[in-house]
Amino acid sequence: MMEKEEEVDGNQRAGQEGTMDLPLPDPGPVKEDVLSFSCDQCDKETVHKIAQLLNPGLAGACVDNTTGLFRGPATVAVLIRKEMVDYITPRSETFVAETMAQGDGNADPAEEASDDPADIVSDIVDEFARSKRNFFSRVSAWILSDSREDKIDDFVQEMETNAFWPMDRREVIAETLLRNVDFKNAYHCSMKFESEQQLAEHRDSCGFRIAECTNDGCRVKFSAAHREKHDAECPFKILPCEQKCPESIMRREMDRHCITVCPMKLMNCPFYQIGCQSAFPQCTLEKHCEEFLHSHLLYVLQVIHKQEVSEEEMEQRAQLLEKSECQKELSEALDVRSLTMAVKEQEAKMKKLERDLSIAS
Repeated sequence: MMEKEEEVDGNQRAGQEGTMDLPLPDPGPVKEDVLSFSCDQCDKETVHKIAQLLNPGLAGACVDNTTGLFRGPATVAVLIRKEMVDYITPRSETFVAETMAQGDGNADPAEEASDDPADIVSDIVDEFARSKRNFFSRVSAWILSDSREDKIDDFVQEMETNAFWPMDRREVIAETLLRNVDFKNAYHCSMKFESEQQLAEHRDSCGFRIAECTNDGCRVKFSAAHREKHDAECPFKILPCEQKCPESIMRREMDRHCITVCPMKLMNCPFYQIGCQSAFPQCTLEKHCEEFLHSHLLYVLQVIHKQEVSEEEMEQRAQLLEKSECQKELSEALDVRSLTMAVKEQEAKMKKLERDLSIAS
């Protein structure tokens, strides 16, 4: 019996060992989660801003490189343009790493550095331009002179006129520079996807997709995420008048409207020069002159009679004029000259009436 039990136990152990030794099925290569489809959209306004930096940077480098020599900046423009692209592109690639390396252990260098890609690229372009200064530029006061700035501006204009470095080509380079220096991913999309379909679906909702202004007359294109920002400053947007008149005015025309034709434009009272200190919307001029007729009459009477009549007598005359049959004519006088003439005419009639009454009596 013992031998049989040992045999059974041996068979069981053998069976268990055989089971453990069975090769596991090969699952094949482990599938890596490779996100190979990247969104290439970025802030087009910033791209354009960076592209605008390239021509002035190139012009400065060309001018400083040929200063004091018997040749103009145009003679080196092609060569220096190539050198410039070859310099700023790899320099932008190492920008983030160098920024991190320069930071101390306590501060975040990414927070200390400017996060505006245009500012960063501007610094890199300036670095290149400084490297192209010839001996004369380095030792003279040329760098600080107005003539240097004028020459750079003239050469920029010449390149723009001749389409030496077209904007569309500069923007291609600017996109690359933007992606390299935008370490906070604030100006370009860094999303990646497993398939083209996922990428296509994302592009339709990406905050950096191109959007167009819907205001009539505006042709500006911008990233969709900046729609509200653009709308808040678009010169073609129609807005209610800032001075609350019934008109709706294009933003770029608002200032001119408010200081010229707006009926709610504030004006000083026409009687300001003789004493009335009121200011009111120009559309309420008639109402003001009607409501303040008494005070306007007093001001005019003071001008007419100067010190010849007492204040009490002028008050009485003003009251008589207000009660006279020409009261409507007086209230419609909208300036000093017309009211003065009306008062003098009415006073002349009143004096004649007084003389006639005295003769009759």
